Amino acid sequence: MTVLKVHSESWPIRGTFTISRGSKTTAEVAVVELTRHGDVGRGEAVPYARYGETMQSVIDQIESLHGALAEGLDREGLQALLPAGAARNAVDLAFWDLECRQSGKRHWELAGLPEPSPVTTAFTLSLDSVENMGRKAAENATRPLLKLKLAGPEDLDRVAAVRAHAPKARIIVDANEGWTAAQYSELAPKLVGLGVEMIEQPLPAGDDAALAGIERPVPVCADESCHDTATLAALKGRYDMINIKLDKTGGLTEALKLKAAAEAEGFGIMVGCMLATSLAMAPGVLLAQGVPVVDLDGPLLLAEDRDPALKIEDSLVHPPSATLWG
Repeated sequence: MTVLKVHSESWPIRGTFTISRGSKTTAEVAVVELTRHGDVGRGEAVPYARYGETMQSVIDQIESLHGALAEGLDREGLQALLPAGAARNAVDLAFWDLECRQSGKRHWELAGLPEPSPVTTAFTLSLDSVENMGRKAAENATRPLLKLKLAGPEDLDRVAAVRAHAPKARIIVDANEGWTAAQYSELAPKLVGLGVEMIEQPLPAGDDAALAGIERPVPVCADESCHDTATLAALKGRYDMINIKLDKTGGLTEALKLKAAAEAEGFGIMVGCMLATSLAMAPGVLLAQGVPVVDLDGPLLLAEDRDPALKIEDSLVHPPSATLWG
């Protein structure tokens, strides 16, 4: 019999993290433990208000699985029992971890994939004044890839300040649904000149049809518009890339399917994350193999992390140890 436990944790952020929808100073995560014959598998997920989730709603979804687990629920059965989202993610990842511990195999072996290599992550500069974003860029100028949170009339000045203070860094930007189609059309050609390589979710999900009818000089990546394989078809012609996050797909099981399906359809792939600890990032390293844009910087933005944590050297994220996950 598999025994389930779930609890919430709060991890302090280094300073304040701000996007177009607001600011926060802590990362609130849900942690699942699945125990079978003395072996314990763990998974971590982030309830996200943008998708109608609260910590309590996610915990309630997870707690609803006790009966199914008593009847032998496994990872594949989980996919049909819970919808894509944070609750399924936490349980799915705990199943992966438990399967690894009981089989003596690592997660990439269970997935039938090669052993993962370290990946280079973006480092996120949260939304702030032009001056402050320029200052943060100078502090992180040696990082190979910077991701800028944008959402307002000073966005072009923000990017210009970051470019001036970090001239060698690659730059991607994330509007978090904060622009209009007219703003994209106005800003994109100018962002090309500043070396911006990608714009993440410029328009609100559900109001992004306009992207199909406008020129996209900077590739556009779907985030809030892309959750799992069921949402992929609607993105054709509107987006050039998709951002795969475990909390949106509902776990690594669906994320691997989405990655394969998106690549087959010609989409570029970005692997992203919510703001969380190394336990939540660990499965993302496998998912991020061979993709052009990786954003697994959650632990770098926290004031403290788990022990053991992912090994991160500057912006190079190493695969997790077996003691952390998988």
